[in-house]
Amino acid sequence: MAEKAYELTYNGLNELHAELEDRKTRVAADIADRLKQAREFGDISENSEFEEATQAKADNEIRIHEIETILKNATVIEEKRVSKTRVSLGGQVLLRDEETGDEETYLIVGAQEEDVFNGKLSNESPVGSALIGKQKGHVAEVKTPSGMLKYKIIDISLPKGVHNNDK
Repeated sequence: MAEKAYELTYNGLNELHAELEDRKTRVAADIADRLKQAREFGDISENSEFEEATQAKADNEIRIHEIETILKNATVIEEKRVSKTRVSLGGQVLLRDEETGDEETYLIVGAQEEDVFNGKLSNESPVGSALIGKQKGHVAEVKTPSGMLKYKIIDISLPKGVHNNDK
């Protein structure tokens, strides 16, 4: 079975490389210190510190494997694919909630980079998928468990650092 392809921004790729390096060095060393200290307490069969450190080690190794898999199968979103006229992966969009009037700017990213609280909206999320391909002035309707949400696209732009002469 083929591995899933992951589309990442350059920034997202760099963040994953940094996280991987941090987990392989600092985090792993911290966990090794915790395990060493927990062993010094004696009997590890009823040692909660040892169990917690062992779980942290397993969690860290799982995340390292996840990151390595993502990086191995990553495709960087090419600047020329980022549109200034339609909402696209790697582009930035200013939205207005039609009910509240609140405006928010989001960078449209692949699912691996999603971080709504930091302005990164996945193209696979309900809102993100409703926005893809739409133009400035269009309203995207999103069905949610709490009802229908409507977002008007106020502006579409390239994120800082991306320069695009076409589209």
